[in-house]
Amino acid sequence: MVASFWSAGWIKFPYDPVLANWVSQVLPAARNSVKDPAHAVWNDCEGTWFVGVDVLPNDPVGRVGGSDPLSGAAFDFVTGHYGKSDLHKAQVSVVYPGYPRPRRGEGEAAARYRAKRDAAHVDGLKPLGPHRRRRIDEPHAWVLGIPLSEASETAAPMVVWQGSHEIMGAAFRRALAGVPTEQLGETDVTDAYQAARREVFETCQRVELPARPGEAYVLHRHCLHGVAPWRSGAEAGPDGRMIAYFRPEFPDGVAAWVESP
Repeated sequence: MVASFWSAGWIKFPYDPVLANWVSQVLPAARNSVKDPAHAVWNDCEGTWFVGVDVLPNDPVGRVGGSDPLSGAAFDFVTGHYGKSDLHKAQVSVVYPGYPRPRRGEGEAAARYRAKRDAAHVDGLKPLGPHRRRRIDEPHAWVLGIPLSEASETAAPMVVWQGSHEIMGAAFRRALAGVPTEQLGETDVTDAYQAARREVFETCQRVELPARPGEAYVLHRHCLHGVAPWRSGAEAGPDGRMIAYFRPEFPDGVAAWVESP
């Protein structure tokens, strides 16, 4: 299992009753967060995606209200390899039938990329300014996806490009070689990122990762990933396809993001 994560850049965990119990405890709070008018700004893609960044009201150990702390095999896996750190408030990402529609302010090319390439990206690289240049703004240590609702396998599942973390990571290390530590987060990596992404599309297998409550997946932080379109005939309940994402940042910042395993 460990070997497959390091070589593939992702790993999916089978049904875990411990995690399933946590999901059942936090689901009411996740639903309330989606409905909260204060979070309406996260409704995007013409109502087909609730982005939901930092809307789950969990504490640093993943406890929501009176729930248990976050635990289970998937969480033990990442903390065993990367160490324990305080958890941020999780993203609650909800996709609905009709996804993807264009995001607010998204141009034609970006909307086409969302539809044709699953909006493939590496987390933590935010496009800034009118020319959408990218730097490592959020040095996430890992990405943990935890489904909160039942949905069919073709209801906009997570997509990963197998082995892409090796190509992307090598490109970032080359682009940042010799850059002083204090300047790593300010350095433009756009060209290296885009070239590596093209190589990934040409050489890496695209893999869909549908999952149900009680299952989970972990992505390497350099893994290129995205969300597939909601296909005709896909089904989900009134909650849509709802997934909680945890992405704690490295305490040592961008230097650890670039160089750590």
